[in-house]
Amino acid sequence: MRIITISNQKGGCGKTTTSINLAAALAINNRKVLLIDLDPQAHATSGLNITADLSIYNVLSKITNKKCKLDEIIQNIGENFDIAPSSIILSTLEQELSGEIGRESRLCDTLKSFKNNYDYILIDCPPNLGILTINAIRAANEIIIPVEASRFSLEGVSQLTSIINLIAERLNHCVDFKVLVTNFDSRLRHSFKMLEKIRTDYKNKLFSNIIHVNVKLKEAQNEGLNILTYDKYCRGAKDYFSLSREIITQENASGETPASTEATEKTFQKRMNEILKEELPKLNGVVLTVHAPDAKEVYLAGEFNNWKLDESSRMEQTNGCWTKRLDLNTGKYRYRFVIDGNWSEDPANPLTQLNAYGTLDSLLEVGK
Repeated sequence: MRIITISNQKGGCGKTTTSINLAAALAINNRKVLLIDLDPQAHATSGLNITADLSIYNVLSKITNKKCKLDEIIQNIGENFDIAPSSIILSTLEQELSGEIGRESRLCDTLKSFKNNYDYILIDCPPNLGILTINAIRAANEIIIPVEASRFSLEGVSQLTSIINLIAERLNHCVDFKVLVTNFDSRLRHSFKMLEKIRTDYKNKLFSNIIHVNVKLKEAQNEGLNILTYDKYCRGAKDYFSLSREIITQENASGETPASTEATEKTFQKRMNEILKEELPKLNGVVLTVHAPDAKEVYLAGEFNNWKLDESSRMEQTNGCWTKRLDLNTGKYRYRFVIDGNWSEDPANPLTQLNAYGTLDSLLEVGK
């Protein structure tokens, strides 16, 4: 079982949005998930239209009149997806635990005695570095730190990593963390500058997937739904689904012995070779080019790469001409160039299609 805390004391960075939608995406991937709402504001609870008389407070408090076990407060959201709700009374727990020995391990002790069959437990933290957040870090194996492409959000990461190091030193509990870029607005050049800084500062601690700005994410919250239930075809749903797949690929990294890992890799490589033999003849080689002699960097994004902007979508420049080769199946694909942070259609391609933002996407038709 993997216990993942999602935390950043900087508010508005997509912490609760990530908690809800990552849990839903993992559940769709046939992983049984429990989301623990450890935020007294209870945004994850209300964001899923959950009302509850009993909350995580009744599990962690010793003075409550309605003491409960964790499994007694859990409510089902959907297939493979449960939540342990929160409430405003949880804010009193900070003061209640202030004088207790072992107060930073209350949640950890609860989870150790929790009989369950969950693959993942996700913990949504309050936007501060108080005792609740420390409990969440102490209970976790991993931490996801959502970060906006902004200076203040980055400063929050350094403060949180200081707490992580302090917990490792004082409580002998080491936990790994990774940074997740959220609320990324690819229309702004500033976003790309901050993204490069984040990549420089946390290059070995950064998810390859990015969560882009998408109004559907806010609409889903207003409706009390996760994004994959609200609109599974929107950009936000695709981003969180891709993030869940990236996390799932790490499942066997630490759980297998070296011998079993080697055997798995050999089996995987053999199967990949078989698939390549079958699929490569079906692919068509396509080269896309754009003339931008003054550009510092150009990316190619489209339906063929889930509109991602990363090293795999970066174009190569020769004498002011930027090119990218693709191997694609037969079909139609929308795409755009991103030239120094500015999105634009292909000026050499007359085939276009209106997108949801009121601008034009270029249309690539790949024949047999």
